[in-house]
Amino acid sequence: MQNLVPHLNSAAAVPSGARIGPVQARPYRWPYDGSVPVARTALLCIDWQTDFCGPGGYVDAMGYDIGLTRAGLPATAKLLDHVRALGMLVVHTREGHDPDLSDLPANKRWRSAQIGAEIGSAGPCGRILIKGEPGWEIVPEVAPVPGEVIVDKPGKGAFYATNLDLVLRTHGITHLILTGITTDVCVHTTMREANDRGYECLILSDCTGATDPGNHEAALHMVTMQGGVFGCVATSDDVIAATSTS
Repeated sequence: MQNLVPHLNSAAAVPSGARIGPVQARPYRWPYDGSVPVARTALLCIDWQTDFCGPGGYVDAMGYDIGLTRAGLPATAKLLDHVRALGMLVVHTREGHDPDLSDLPANKRWRSAQIGAEIGSAGPCGRILIKGEPGWEIVPEVAPVPGEVIVDKPGKGAFYATNLDLVLRTHGITHLILTGITTDVCVHTTMREANDRGYECLILSDCTGATDPGNHEAALHMVTMQGGVFGCVATSDDVIAATSTS
């Protein structure tokens, strides 16, 4: 189901006393408990795949502007450099289906066909949203390095039909920082799932993107309602500025 790469950065590799927070976020300073050890925090990089942000991929085939889904790549790459130096757990997700389409719901396949990008059909980057195809792979700018976890998922949320929750709890993770695409679909769904499981969540506005700018802004705004119904919104620079290593 998932490709779990053993995490090589143990807590001992984290600089003594390294913490994140408080981050200048909306609607409250994140996290709610003031600050959190880096060892209890994970960075989620959701679906940074060619099919979603590369030429010839699924989103491109649907006719959307991939410049919008690629917008968060530079800030995410910078943040990855920052958290890797701290030894933070990094988890990458990939959405895709088995080559025989046995895990592809009929309605999902039908909807994709209506917009000219049927899942499983041939495209410039191989079969669309199929495991092992070039379009399914994570783009080079934010590609996993040895020791980072990769979770393969069949749906929008990263917790559905995966072992993500088990991986996070095994590593003692209580706080999540979310990047990826798309803000209004896979990232938002994952944030909602994580919130219901008790994780303290922070979504980064400059490390996410959507096929529609209005949807991106609306998804971020929804997080801030009801006192932070799913968590908080900040930027990568806010997180970097709120990191202490002693």
